[in-house]
Amino acid sequence: MRAVILALLFPLPATAQDAPRLAFPVDCTLGETCMIQQVMDRDPGPGARDFTCGSMSYDGHSGTDIRLPDMVALALNVPVLAAAPGTVLGTRATIPDTGLGGFPEGQDCGNGLVIDHGDGWQTQYCHMAQGSVLVASVDRVEAGQPLGTIGFSGNTEFPHLHFTVRHNGENVDPFDPSNSDSCGADPVNPLWATEIPLAQGGILSVGFAEAIPEYEAVQAGTADAQALPTSTSALILWGFFHSGQAGDVIRLTIADPQGIQFHTQDVTLERTQAQLFRATGRRNRANLPSGTYTGTVTLLRGGVEIDSETTTISIN
Repeated sequence: MRAVILALLFPLPATAQDAPRLAFPVDCTLGETCMIQQVMDRDPGPGARDFTCGSMSYDGHSGTDIRLPDMVALALNVPVLAAAPGTVLGTRATIPDTGLGGFPEGQDCGNGLVIDHGDGWQTQYCHMAQGSVLVASVDRVEAGQPLGTIGFSGNTEFPHLHFTVRHNGENVDPFDPSNSDSCGADPVNPLWATEIPLAQGGILSVGFAEAIPEYEAVQAGTADAQALPTSTSALILWGFFHSGQAGDVIRLTIADPQGIQFHTQDVTLERTQAQLFRATGRRNRANLPSGTYTGTVTLLRGGVEIDSETTTISIN
């Protein structure tokens, strides 16, 4: 009875009363095989802020970006799933997976589809892989049903699903469906069917190389060397990150086969970036001792560890 009285005194926002409960729209493991890089922009002006008043957005961003670590992961055909039951309103599946390399004008979303869930609710799925869309207009879909796979089509710099929720034509933040201009308060009645953890930054991938790798190779997932000769010119450890903030510290440490520190460096970020990479290492003036070297990459914010990953390389 008390709950009923409270509901009458403090009615839920319209967007929370009749909203569908949303399943996570990608079949992946957050923080491991996929990451949330950006969420909806809550700033009504020319700036950008997410629902926590943080920086995981950009001006005018309308949805949630669920990305893959690199281009190599595209070959895994990561499934995109229907977030809720509904009827498919329209699809597109013919745009090449070339990202900013080319897409028809007005087709920034690339390949994807829109699902109608009734009562004015719709979800849109963008940047899917060419030819992967499994449904057609007027098809009925169920929550969790495969719709296709994540791709690299349309206006995008990295492989991901851009997921947008709308109610009566207005974009709604599934993490916090309250007033879209507000931020910072504890979210009330998020639209997700289960709690979705949001890491405010993290590591996409780490690896070793003989020289500081090209950024394009890091993005592509081809920068990591599996082994190097003892005569290698240098031993470099690199890390690829998302949602870095000015003041963050990236710590890169290499240990030799005996577990003794071989090299370490702390790098402080000077600006906020959606994605970035940093590398450090040591030149080899003589043959390195053979064995397995261990690299640890850690992202720190305000002295607190946000994320950490370890990798190894064989030197022979």
